[in-house]
Amino acid sequence: MVRVLLGALAAGVITGLARQRGMLSASGQWAAFFLGVFSAAAGWVWASLLVAFFVSATALTRWRGEEKLRRTARTVPRAAERTAYQVIANGGAFVLLALLFLRSGSERWALGALGALAAAAADTWSTEVGTLFGGAPRSIWMARVVPVGMSGGVTFVGTLAGLAGAACIAALGTALLLLPFARIAAIVTVAGFAGCIGDSLLGGAFQSKRYCDRCKEWTERRVHPCGYRTKHRAGFYWVTNDLVNLSATGVGAAVAMVIGRGFKA
Repeated sequence: MVRVLLGALAAGVITGLARQRGMLSASGQWAAFFLGVFSAAAGWVWASLLVAFFVSATALTRWRGEEKLRRTARTVPRAAERTAYQVIANGGAFVLLALLFLRSGSERWALGALGALAAAAADTWSTEVGTLFGGAPRSIWMARVVPVGMSGGVTFVGTLAGLAGAACIAALGTALLLLPFARIAAIVTVAGFAGCIGDSLLGGAFQSKRYCDRCKEWTERRVHPCGYRTKHRAGFYWVTNDLVNLSATGVGAAVAMVIGRGFKA
């Protein structure tokens, strides 16, 4: 109970500052607060990992933020603040699995939690670095050039950045949890990278994509910068980027647990 209360205090301070600096929307602040409280209930290590992910993700998003916004202005809706959907999509699976680890003590849940967070980190690092330095992205399905920021688009630089993001969470989580470093870090890195690739595959295949008839351009914006209302042309209209991100963390968690079980066997 003491840990929960202290976690609530820390979460309140951190999310309040994030809200004040425009990092979180009102709904995002509440979502991040509750995830922070639940992660603290699971243990300080889990709370520390969540904070590390949030800080690194926010720093990367803000790094040369205006330049990235210009590059993706015609493709991605402009939204500087993280909403509740975005917060839960990136951290919800991690916190749930951390609580399951607290309840059972089974290493598989710890692996799943680390895999989920590694996938979220890999996707964030891949997107932010790839947008700046990756050049023209190509569809992971068809290898044709797609607009910068379009779901399913990948670059070599962004892919390497995603691998680095997964490895960072894997190394930090393994060290803090005092798990067998080489084995667990390798499993979590592979799982996180798999989640990142899964994000691109799912986004490219199923996420809603729209078309501006006036500019003859593909986009994910409902209203194009030209002012013309775009039309849904591909994917499923109800599949959003947040849903794809949530699915990617699920892929990361599942891969970590499956590989971990294989090693035990």
